[in-house]
Amino acid sequence: MMLIEETTVPDAALPVAEFKAHLRLGSGFAEDDVQDEVLRGFLRAAIAAIEARTGKVLIEREFSWTLTGWRDRAGVLLPVVPVRSVAGMVLVDALGAETAVAASAYRLEKDSQRPRLRPTGALLPSVPLGGELRIGLVAGMAPDWGALPADLGQAVLLLAAHYYEYRAETALGDGCMPFGVTSLIQRYRVLRFGLGAAR
Repeated sequence: MMLIEETTVPDAALPVAEFKAHLRLGSGFAEDDVQDEVLRGFLRAAIAAIEARTGKVLIEREFSWTLTGWRDRAGVLLPVVPVRSVAGMVLVDALGAETAVAASAYRLEKDSQRPRLRPTGALLPSVPLGGELRIGLVAGMAPDWGALPADLGQAVLLLAAHYYEYRAETALGDGCMPFGVTSLIQRYRVLRFGLGAAR
C-alpha cells in the first residue's frame, strides 16, 4: 500500500497576511514581502504537524492510493480523512496495462472519522495477479483557508508563530507542541476504538 500526496496546499491558500498580523510584523515598507517565503514554510510545517496530530487533512488536495490487494472486497477504510470524493479507480495488470473502473461500480461512504469505499454490487473489483489498483482521492476539511473552522485556523497560526519564535532553538523535546494548540485541536483528533473503549 502506498499513499502519495499528488498536490500540495497552493501558496495562494496560505494565510501569509493573517500570519504577519498575528506576529505583529511591520507593514508599509518597500520590502514587505521579503519574509513571505519563510513565513509560508512555517505555515506549511504547522499545517503538516496539525494534520499528523489530528489525522485529518486540513486544506483540500489530491492523493493517490496504490494497493496490491483488498483487505476486504466488501468495503475498505480509506487512508485519509475526510474524503470529499473518489476521483477515479484504475486496475493495472502485471504487464502495466491499465483499465479504468467504472464509477458506477463503487461508492464513497463519507464519514468524518472512518470513510470507506464500498461496492455498489456485492464486491469491489478484484486486483489482477501481480498487478495493482490505483485510487484517486480528493480529501480535506475545507477547499481553502477561509472555509477552515476558526479554531483550526487559530491553531495553525499559533503553532506557526511558535516555530517562528523558536526557529533557532535546538533544545526543545521531540513532538513539542504548545498547550494552546493541543487544546484547540483536541476535538478533531481521530477516535480509535479497541477492546470496547475509545482511545
